Amino acid sequence: MDGQPTAEVIEQIRDIPIYRESLAKGYFPLLDKPEIARGFPDNWMTPRLAAALESGEAEFVLSTGTNHARMQIIRPPYFLLRSYYRLWSEHPDIAHTWESGCRRVSLTTVLATEHVARVNAARRGVPPEPVPTLDDRWLDERTCYLNLRLDPAQWERAEVVRMLGEIRAARQAHPRGWYHLDCSGYHLAHLVRKVGEWGLWDDFPPPASIIHAYEYTPVNVRRYLEQHFACPIIDLFGSTELGYLYFSDRRGTYWPHLDKMSVELHPVAAGSTIYQLIVSSVRNPYMPLIRYRSGDCVRTLDGTPDPGKIAQFCGRQKELLSTPHGPVAQGDLDRCIGEASPHVFVHQLQLTGDSGARLAYTTFNGAPVAAAEAAALERGIGELTGRRCRLDHRTHIPIGKSGKYAWLANDASSTRTGET
Repeated sequence: MDGQPTAEVIEQIRDIPIYRESLAKGYFPLLDKPEIARGFPDNWMTPRLAAALESGEAEFVLSTGTNHARMQIIRPPYFLLRSYYRLWSEHPDIAHTWESGCRRVSLTTVLATEHVARVNAARRGVPPEPVPTLDDRWLDERTCYLNLRLDPAQWERAEVVRMLGEIRAARQAHPRGWYHLDCSGYHLAHLVRKVGEWGLWDDFPPPASIIHAYEYTPVNVRRYLEQHFACPIIDLFGSTELGYLYFSDRRGTYWPHLDKMSVELHPVAAGSTIYQLIVSSVRNPYMPLIRYRSGDCVRTLDGTPDPGKIAQFCGRQKELLSTPHGPVAQGDLDRCIGEASPHVFVHQLQLTGDSGARLAYTTFNGAPVAAAEAAALERGIGELTGRRCRLDHRTHIPIGKSGKYAWLANDASSTRTGET
């Protein structure tokens, strides 16, 4: 399914109203989120879908909205979870931890925890508790969610002790003491810092495998995690509406997992080697997405638009930064910072005036970077962005209301490039 859909795919979408005009013209333009939402759900409704919604084989859900406006979609129950489990069960580095039956503990945004609690409350026909109990936080017999606070930098000792106790309980359920740790890279790094600060390493059993799949994980954060955990640390790339499309191996190389999917890469601007991801997928039979612009950006190993050579998922298209040298992505700034200093933890770029920039940053050890690293950071960021940069060391950078960090400050939004 490269570009225009195949005859087989056309047969699967023939009755869906949103595609009628494209079918009549014989050409499918790029599909954007506003078009998906326009007239929803009637623009997707077919007799088959209506029957599936009636029987419970399909359901309405909202995308997380952590990187874009929340979008209502229709999918089979546990669509994303099943996609995750399939990749875990087939992954060459960690399939053995799936096959062994170990439990999965998830350390990510509080929004994810609250979602699980709402699902469980709805099953029981009761309102969700203001603070979800441990029973409320089990998604199924295998997966438990840990986090109950928006900002992990503000976890208190009692919260960390509770989470470590829940991890130990999941571990004790396995005959070999294994558990699988699912996380946002940032959240796990915060936990590692807290555990070290409070001398709790004896209470933190090492996981048998780790997957981070919730947001962009910076180079320094991944490096920090690799220093503290000996098991494979795997990245998955996907979304609520698509499931998972790519996975990394333990060395960081990405591999496609395009079951019932295809991918096109389009440059975000003329001459740019940052590509926007265009996905055609019939994996979700109730809402197949043809030439869907996901809003994600990638770089490839050789700079060509070859989906088999993706080297980095480098951020969101709506967050690209315009510079005299062309658009710059989150991953570009991250690479620049990682090359200059391994000590920077959370960072956020704020544009000042027409030609200035300020990098607010925290470090893993809490201290400002050394003078040589500071000079390298200012020089590298200046060359990357075409702006004079100065550093602003902080002890804390607040997390966003979605439970994820913004790499560009909000008041820089007017200078970002929009979607094309």
